[in-house]
Amino acid sequence: MSRLFIGQSMDLKLTRDAAYHLVEDKIGHNNLLKHILAVEAGMRRLAEHLNEDVDYWGLTGLVHDLDYNETKDDEARHSYLTTEWLAEYKLPEEMLYAIHAHPGHVPCRTNLDWALYAVDPTTGFIVACALMHPSKKLDAIDVGFMIRRFGEKRFAAGANRENISACSELGLELEPFLKLVHEGMLGIRDKLGL
Repeated sequence: MSRLFIGQSMDLKLTRDAAYHLVEDKIGHNNLLKHILAVEAGMRRLAEHLNEDVDYWGLTGLVHDLDYNETKDDEARHSYLTTEWLAEYKLPEEMLYAIHAHPGHVPCRTNLDWALYAVDPTTGFIVACALMHPSKKLDAIDVGFMIRRFGEKRFAAGANRENISACSELGLELEPFLKLVHEGMLGIRDKLGL
């Protein structure tokens, strides 16, 4: 059963299914959707490990890039359009703040903020690791492989290492953090095509 996220008005709610349909409508079926699903899976696994609300963290990951197609050429607007679109759902302010924190528009303050900030680029890094392997499968890579690639600055250069390393703000070293996000993504490997 999907958890409902209810704000001040009892009639307005956003279930995971409704959020997914909203993402499909705004994003379409493409690699960006796969990225969003990977972030959701990584956030859910991290929440589980940290004894946080798995559904809440997952939903935050699911809607974090809702406006990307509209704002990809205007980074200053990225995340702000998302929160405008989500306003009718009266989502918790903490969730909306984390969405603004993930591209660095506001400083991270909570575990939710730091998690989204770190998980977002990590999923792209892990996908790049999987695609580098001859099998092109998530199952084929392990933490040692990822750590070796992490040190190669030109490998997956778009995956900001500073953001990924912010996992330390969650009390996690890089290796266990990569392992957790990888585990989350393994859970949806078929949806990711990896």
